[in-house]
Amino acid sequence: MRIRDLTAHLEKLAPLSYQESYDNAGLIVGNPNEIITGVLVSLDSTEDVVEEAIQRGCNLIVAHHPIVFKGLKKITGKNYVERTIIKAIKNDIAIYATHTNLDNVVNGVSFKIAQLLGLQQVKILAPKSDLLMKLVVFVPVESTGQLLDALYAAGAGEIGNYSQCSFRVEGKGTFKPNSQANPTIGQTGGPMEEVEENRVEVIFPAYLKNPILAAMRKGHVYEEVAYYLTALDNENQEVGSGAIGVLPQEMVETDFLAYLKQKMQVSVIRHTSLLEKPIKKVAVCGGAGSFLLGDAMRSGADIFITADYKYHEFFDAENRIIIADIGHYESEHFTKELLKDYICKKFTNFAVHLSETPTNPVKYYY
Repeated sequence: MRIRDLTAHLEKLAPLSYQESYDNAGLIVGNPNEIITGVLVSLDSTEDVVEEAIQRGCNLIVAHHPIVFKGLKKITGKNYVERTIIKAIKNDIAIYATHTNLDNVVNGVSFKIAQLLGLQQVKILAPKSDLLMKLVVFVPVESTGQLLDALYAAGAGEIGNYSQCSFRVEGKGTFKPNSQANPTIGQTGGPMEEVEENRVEVIFPAYLKNPILAAMRKGHVYEEVAYYLTALDNENQEVGSGAIGVLPQEMVETDFLAYLKQKMQVSVIRHTSLLEKPIKKVAVCGGAGSFLLGDAMRSGADIFITADYKYHEFFDAENRIIIADIGHYESEHFTKELLKDYICKKFTNFAVHLSETPTNPVKYYY
């Protein structure tokens, strides 16, 4: 099994096109054609993590945070980033990062937090728009099933918990083959033809445009396929930031904070004033999520759990919601389990290890 096989699998869960513009997810170091000897899953890539990979016989590190965010003009070992890259290359260890693309999908980082907290009816807190396209294609009635099967196999027609979604309406298609044509129906240079056709419509993620069009052409019976594409403004309910759900039973605020501390294995929680009302609806965002406070309040959440809040940003709660900052590392360290479980469900011919190297740079004095 080669590195490219594993990264392709990871990108089915978290496509690279869903990463934020500032991010650097993907294969950062290494040859995608190398055979995998073992995988080490970590939140961060550091020199110590690379050393752990060496000791465990792993030639691939799958991390949440990219070790390289900005372009490197020189690699001389002057800082931990450059030293990590040098050590990985010298020891033939590849580094792959799945970062904001994993933050932005259903069953990603925030959904892992929701799972740990036992939330129900979980959905994306702030869905993204302009990520969907619609294909309209015209096909003979008797060939419609063949075409739809090809489009579904390529990823079209999936909406939330539903698959094979399409719309069709029947009508008449007309065409006249010229002397250079090789028509499926009619004769070269013959008269105009009228054919009973279906107008078929399917929705798909925009990043699948090329595979969808390739599948359409392969699954269609016509030499020239009549179709058009439309970019949609619709929100994609499967892609976006944060997550929101409800507790099975409402909890007293202090009881919930104790529950949060225990479930997320945190030593301290920074929070705004308690509002003396029960906690039922919970919004979460792994990592730095202050930009989602407005979405959390509009959703009616009783508490917003995230990290990296600045002093003045706590005032923005305005006694309408509780902000609970549990720490960046603490909000994301269970991402390692998410990734390991996802990899192990697909691959069984190499070892996958959870890193035991502590990488949290923040320490607490009690």
